[in-house]
Amino acid sequence: MNHSRNEQILARKAAATPRGVGVMAPFFVDRAEGAELWDVEGRRFIDFAGGIAVMNVGHGHPKVKAALQAQLERFTHTCYQVVPYESYVALAEKLNALTPGDHAKKTAFFSTGAEAIENAIKVARYATKRSGVIAFGGAFHGRSLFAVALTGKVQPYKAGFGPFPAEIYHAPFPCHCADLAEVKKAVHQLFKADIEPSRVAAIVFEPVQGEGGFNVIQAEAVRWLRALCDEHGILLIADEVQTGFGRTGKLFAMEHFGVIPDILVSAKSLAAGLPLSAVTGRAEIMDAPLPGGLGGTYAGNPMAIAAAHAVIEIMADEQLPARGARLGDKLKASLEALRPQLPQIFDVRGLGAMVAVEFAQQGEPDADFTKRVQAQALQRGLILLSCGVNANVLRFLFPLTVSDAVFDEALTILRDALLSA
Repeated sequence: MNHSRNEQILARKAAATPRGVGVMAPFFVDRAEGAELWDVEGRRFIDFAGGIAVMNVGHGHPKVKAALQAQLERFTHTCYQVVPYESYVALAEKLNALTPGDHAKKTAFFSTGAEAIENAIKVARYATKRSGVIAFGGAFHGRSLFAVALTGKVQPYKAGFGPFPAEIYHAPFPCHCADLAEVKKAVHQLFKADIEPSRVAAIVFEPVQGEGGFNVIQAEAVRWLRALCDEHGILLIADEVQTGFGRTGKLFAMEHFGVIPDILVSAKSLAAGLPLSAVTGRAEIMDAPLPGGLGGTYAGNPMAIAAAHAVIEIMADEQLPARGARLGDKLKASLEALRPQLPQIFDVRGLGAMVAVEFAQQGEPDADFTKRVQAQALQRGLILLSCGVNANVLRFLFPLTVSDAVFDEALTILRDALLSA
């Protein structure tokens, strides 16, 4: 076994790839299965990052592999807009049925979350004949220029990349850290000072902010947003790129709130690691753009579509949203039990399996402690991600298929990392 292999590849990486593509782990993956992966030197890690919320059904699920192998034997690409295929249509039918609301819906497929968000805004602008968009502080909607303009976090996503597209406005996000009355005041101030509501095409939000720190939106705020949009003819867009497909204890996070968005965007765990995203919306809204206005060469790639069909089957057969909720409760209880020993734990929060712990010292965000915990966990074989506007939050994105034994092992490593940081 070559114990310097990671170092050799790291040196090649530094010479061959740009520093702007930030990389967390100082090692390179060789193979992965379930909630575990092994690097090129044979070391084992428990994966609580899931490729940033992509592997909800775990690495290498047999049903996903079988679906990919079967599709590989038939064809890998024709471009749906040139020669279409039934599997695309069938997956659209499934998402139209599974997403919240029993109204008539239509779905278009794309490749990434950012691409889907941008197309959702295109649809909203075309359908409303308006141009303004309101998003929220702490939001993350992607890295393409319009999506990053919607994003409410400057470092590292926006710094140095401007100017950004016009007519994008931000308000405070109504969660545990922002009073709804203040949010309402801020939005109404936007309507007074920046843009009249009759020129706003859409309000876009994450039911649980991902990169922003796993901030769960207040249920009352979702109802208020729906009423506000209805009052002014604005479309409500739910960005479920990270929250979708079982992460929050429901198939979609919007199911927790009893509110129906006009457009719902999904990606990440939709296709178990293959690039696929979806924009699902009210039929009359989705039909607004003319033929050719939407699409993309790789949009709705048949391999990714095949994987997504398998994911939907796995979610139902293995009852993964409910399993995720149980595991999330266990994780939160484990973190809460450490509070007496760890005054740095400022908050434990989340919805279902979308759990985070925030660290602070004397009321001030503690990014250094967060980094130390992450590093200690990685040394012990547990992969964790940080997040939050102040980089002081650890988020947990374990596969919902993780075995009880591996999950318990990860909780032990986490406890040791916290107490030794």
